[in-house]
Amino acid sequence: VKIVESGGGLVQAGGSLRLSCAASGFTFDDYAMTWIRQAPGKEREGVSCISSRDGSTNYADSVKGRFTISGDNAKNTLYLQMNSLNHEDTAIYYCANYHSRLGIFGSWGQGTQVTVSS
Repeated sequence: VKIVESGGGLVQAGGSLRLSCAASGFTFDDYAMTWIRQAPGKEREGVSCISSRDGSTNYADSVKGRFTISGDNAKNTLYLQMNSLNHEDTAIYYCANYHSRLGIFGSWGQGTQVTVSS
């Protein structure tokens, strides 16, 4: 299994970033794909997830209306479009697969840093 995030960086408040997650080595139909973030000194927070089977999505209340999760099945790539970024969005963003039937996380990427300057 290989999961690699990219697209993080430094952005001013109000700006946008698009994160990418290239995934391979597992049966996508068995998993949902998720974005999880961890801010300095805080616990990990689920940001968004998308079902590989029906494309249904979920978002944390803190990002609803600002972030959009999507996937390109042909490229085995997951995206997170982040708009109207604010300082509270500063975190390391991880991509992980979540086994829908077993109810457990499988593999994680190394994370990509997003820093929002005020």
